[in-house]
Amino acid sequence: MKVLPLLSTLCILTSAAFVALGWYFILKGKRLWHQRMMTIAAMLAVLFLMIYLSRTIFIGNTSFGGPDSVKTYYTMFLIFHIFLAVSGLFLGVVTITFAWRGKFIRHKRIGPVTAVIWFCSAATGVLVYLILYIFWEPGPTTSVWKAILGL
Repeated sequence: MKVLPLLSTLCILTSAAFVALGWYFILKGKRLWHQRMMTIAAMLAVLFLMIYLSRTIFIGNTSFGGPDSVKTYYTMFLIFHIFLAVSGLFLGVVTITFAWRGKFIRHKRIGPVTAVIWFCSAATGVLVYLILYIFWEPGPTTSVWKAILGL
């Protein structure tokens, strides 16, 4: 079922685009537009997470279907992507919480770091999608741990 991975990848990529717009607007001093863009980005990230978790729970994860000579490199790259994604999720929650609580100095300090990690996570996520579904035929659907570790 390739539709859900494509949809989740588009959600996170679009989320990153809205983060970029939000960053642009805050640099221009347009706080309301910054808030709107970041809210949309957060909603898209939540939608991504809902799709990803639903697919993982009810369907499973796609394992790497490419050549064995690439498998180790893909696994290392995937673990790097997961680290970025989890870090981005954690920092995103912290950054949004600072904004909601009116702690704008902290929000302003951590926001750029969060955004850069978010961009890197989105970019590596797109590459994971391309590797799993476009560059090679997808591997079998399996548990999340087997898909990550290539077991």
